Amino acid sequence: MEKNSAVKSPLITVDELAKELSGERVPVLLDIRWQLTAPTAGAGRATGVGGSVGAAEYAAGHLPGAVFVDLDEVLAAPPGAGGRHPLPDPAALGAALRSAGVSAARPVVVYDGGPATSAARAWWVLRWAGHPEVRVLDGGFAAWRAAGQPESTEVPEPAAGDFTPNPGRLPTLDADRAAELARTGLLLDARAGERYRGETEPLDPQAGHIPGAVSAPTFENNAADGRFRPAAELVERFRALGADGQRAAGKQVGVYCGSGVTAAHQALALEVAGYQAALYPGSWSEWSNDPRRPVATGAERG
Repeated sequence: MEKNSAVKSPLITVDELAKELSGERVPVLLDIRWQLTAPTAGAGRATGVGGSVGAAEYAAGHLPGAVFVDLDEVLAAPPGAGGRHPLPDPAALGAALRSAGVSAARPVVVYDGGPATSAARAWWVLRWAGHPEVRVLDGGFAAWRAAGQPESTEVPEPAAGDFTPNPGRLPTLDADRAAELARTGLLLDARAGERYRGETEPLDPQAGHIPGAVSAPTFENNAADGRFRPAAELVERFRALGADGQRAAGKQVGVYCGSGVTAAHQALALEVAGYQAALYPGSWSEWSNDPRRPVATGAERG
């Protein structure tokens, strides 16, 4: 399947962004800093304070003109049967993005603290919702600060945007389709290896992975400085995992994680490498809460 992208790369460097911010077509900046938090006792759900941590970091300093967007409140629906971070309601998403100044004809740049996990969720959700031009600041706020670029504590009041979501512009998987892809194609598990193997599970009720899924920890897509590895290296990584076979067969690569956040980071890395991924939004948080679903453990694909 062809890539669905209106821009050459889904990433933008610090230098490129600084140049665009002084140009004629200034992008909307969205700060998506967020932290994964521990589950509520007995509930198997995140506590929901990850956005509060991000908001405090935003208040302490952010890119000039950036608007803070809470991942839990804007980029996901409330947790439930569909997992810890179900896809957001399009109407609520549109209202929040318009309040942040997002318009259909204006480019958007999203960033987080550095490794781009939460920023990738924003990139994926906006692209899924039909925005044609969304990029992720490679290296995030840490790279911006390290480069000596200006910061601000001023909270902007952007003019209302006009973006109306048209969801379904990026492919998704439900649980049945994820299971099928794991059996017959390539489904990548973006979580840490110890969670895939079932050695530990800090958030969800069962440890292990979807039978047939392949372990592909998403942070292996990053260099030591938090930026993405060069595209050529990512191509080699995903080729070794079997992505070329999927493309040759006219099939997409599937991705999942704990709740659909780091899976978006994996989808972003695949996009950088020239592949398009289908994301399973419910991910392990949905799968492991359904007693009908089988669970595999160990290091082998099974």
